[in-house]
Amino acid sequence: MEKTLVLYFTFSALFGAVVTSGLTEEEGLINPTQLEKFVDELPDMPRIQGFDVVNGVPKPKFLNIGMFMKKWKFHRDLRPTPVFAYGTSKHTASVPGPTIEALHGIDTYVTWQNHLPSKHILPWDPTILTAVPSTKKGIPTVVHLHGAIDEPASDGNPNSWFTVGFEEKGPTWSRKTYHYRNLQQPGNLWYHDHAMGLTRVNLLAGLNGAYIIRDHDLEAPLQLPSGDEFDRPLIVFDRSFRTDGTIYMNSTGNNPSIHPQWRPEYFGDTIIVNGKVWPRMTVRRRKYRFRILNACNARYLRLFFTNGLAFTHVASDSAYLEEPVMTNDTLLAPSEIADVVIDFSKSKTDFAILANDARYPYPSGHPVSEANGKIMKFIIQKNQESESWRVPSKLIKYPSPDLSSGLDTRYIAMYQYISDINKSTHFYINGKSYEEAVTESPVVGSTEVWNVINLTPDNHPFHIHLGLFAVLDQTELVERVEFKTCMIKLNDAIECHISNYARGKKIEVPAHEKGWKNVYKILPGYVTKILVRFAYIHSNVPYPFDATEEPGYVYHCHILGHEDNEMMRPLKLINKVERNNIDVI
Repeated sequence: MEKTLVLYFTFSALFGAVVTSGLTEEEGLINPTQLEKFVDELPDMPRIQGFDVVNGVPKPKFLNIGMFMKKWKFHRDLRPTPVFAYGTSKHTASVPGPTIEALHGIDTYVTWQNHLPSKHILPWDPTILTAVPSTKKGIPTVVHLHGAIDEPASDGNPNSWFTVGFEEKGPTWSRKTYHYRNLQQPGNLWYHDHAMGLTRVNLLAGLNGAYIIRDHDLEAPLQLPSGDEFDRPLIVFDRSFRTDGTIYMNSTGNNPSIHPQWRPEYFGDTIIVNGKVWPRMTVRRRKYRFRILNACNARYLRLFFTNGLAFTHVASDSAYLEEPVMTNDTLLAPSEIADVVIDFSKSKTDFAILANDARYPYPSGHPVSEANGKIMKFIIQKNQESESWRVPSKLIKYPSPDLSSGLDTRYIAMYQYISDINKSTHFYINGKSYEEAVTESPVVGSTEVWNVINLTPDNHPFHIHLGLFAVLDQTELVERVEFKTCMIKLNDAIECHISNYARGKKIEVPAHEKGWKNVYKILPGYVTKILVRFAYIHSNVPYPFDATEEPGYVYHCHILGHEDNEMMRPLKLINKVERNNIDVI
């Protein structure tokens, strides 16, 4: 299965030079120890209601949300930073973008508008498969609502990109206004750029934001903390800065003779929450709900409180758990969401530091430093308060899928390719580039078993568009060198007798991650078995849209440098009548 990396030398003045500064790699960088921690208040990002209310009745709403270049103040002592930001205007645009609050069953329509300049603020690499408009005007963007269950045309396919004023559009672009039906279960989603080959730099520039689907009938009886003060999204990401305030991204690739700029991972020196570096938040001695999103490009976060406060998990990604689970720490992969309640009345101190100790790259990379090992500080008021909020013993239970009939089984293998200098050149799923023919064609409404085989040294956050999945188990591969050799040669798990190798120790799925997920951490050297559902998990109602339409969906690793360099494959759903003509692998 030897593959040759296809190089896309489509150089263009569109984004400016690959190197964005005359600085050498180490010159002009802010030493994170120069920035004092916990001096900026934690912002609550602007909130946009995704529905109208007419005579007391919620109605669909049309939103216009743009992408703008502006300057953003990340820290009191840092100069304003050029960023790309989402907002209803340049003045109100923010990093992260506004939190969109939708209602279950009420349509939200969004016209995403590109107002970005012709040149990117960050280095990009023309040697990977990248959206490059022929007009050389405007930076390509497209918005993916991560976790949404909607038709392909509103999913944000990487080839559905567009430039300023929709002047130029990608090959699968079809509409200006996206239709979000909000018919799925209540939970946490987020929106972000998904343009081909530019996702890592467009997100690094600032293009992300939270999206919450609420269902008052289901959620009000739970009596979880609510209201803008006590129910807060926390969007966490890492960045490095130059002394002039600009975002620093290494402009030299790890294989510069192959990829002038591309590197497999980005790790910043500072940690940002809701647009501020190491912010602080003053809280009362009562329960708060935090919807914590890891929006880092590549950094995993193992979160814990230095004073021993616990996390009570009530939901994971975009779905509630059946019952709450308490943990002392929680590991979040990029794009993963932990929905937790923190009871500050349990604190024996007047402050609590939210910290991180995940190595980078995860799991066997560098240990955290004093800088990237801190997230934010909570200042806890002294007076104890009474409250009516609680964490119920039962949350929301969704019907179990019907497993009485045989399920289609797939084997999804993750590969890493390296150069003569032992550095990554690209990644493939199932030994195939993104542009090769579709091999995954599930039936609409079906449930399948996917065995995700990680043949790389990295932990990969695995994300499937449209489908939700439950993780069944993770089994270690024994004699993995022998198995990997066979897979490189044959690229066929059955022919390589995977059952002879997937017989090592099993890792039990943590209790707070046993619900329905849209991202999961795929352990290196393990087979992760997941049950994938291509239907609503809360009802047997069929999709009210045609999920088989073009351009289809995708699945990929959510380490953005991996995703941008081929660790992504197309996903095309089919109707049951087509099933007999499709071979399931």
